[in-house]
Amino acid sequence: MNPTLAAAAFLPGLALGSFLNVVAARVPLGRSVVRPASACMSCGRELAWYDNVPVVSWALLRGRCRHCETAIPWKYPLVELATALLVAASVVAFGLSWDAAVAVFFCAALVAVTVTDLERRIIPNRIVLPTAAVAGVAQTILHPSVEWAVAALGAAGFLLVAALAKPGGMGMGDVKLALLLGAMLGRVVPVALMVGMLSALLPSLFLFARHGAAARRMTIPFGPFLALGGLVGLFAGERLLDLYLGML
Repeated sequence: MNPTLAAAAFLPGLALGSFLNVVAARVPLGRSVVRPASACMSCGRELAWYDNVPVVSWALLRGRCRHCETAIPWKYPLVELATALLVAASVVAFGLSWDAAVAVFFCAALVAVTVTDLERRIIPNRIVLPTAAVAGVAQTILHPSVEWAVAALGAAGFLLVAALAKPGGMGMGDVKLALLLGAMLGRVVPVALMVGMLSALLPSLFLFARHGAAARRMTIPFGPFLALGGLVGLFAGERLLDLYLGML
């Protein structure tokens, strides 16, 4: 049943991914995500519906605007595909349930903040804070416990201490993203934080290997790595935490 539901969820997931492209492009600029209609970022021509079909239109246009032939970045179909896969994975993991709906909402926010942090080094409050509130309330209603609030405050506090200890090494956007991770993941949020920090080590080591001591002055966006940790926590956090606790 779940694979069938996942396949059915894939197309709406593509549509959600298309919307997230709009969110990531407009929210950091304080623009409406509803109006005006989507248009080419180069020539400004409004996109017809048949040029705005997720993934398909990009492929048929060979990655170029129909009017000015400016290249359309790969990020657009990648965001659409990634979102569709995450929606399908949520249905497989949680079935057709409110838990799946909350998981999709959470994944959508992670996709959006990943794009904004990679492009602009911004994790917008208008995305992460409302999502944290909704996730925390939803989890508390579905699974009544103080776990979600405690985990949210604990995760945010942990990164806040790190941010204050090394100013410039971590932004307040990362702290607020940790708040979201805790509100959604509860007791497994340490798994998400650990995966995020460990995965961030790889590009850091690469920078040190390539630039030596100069790499100390370089920064990388931490949000995408926290988002990766959030996804691992969502889909495998319970198993990983139980495995770790079983080894103690």
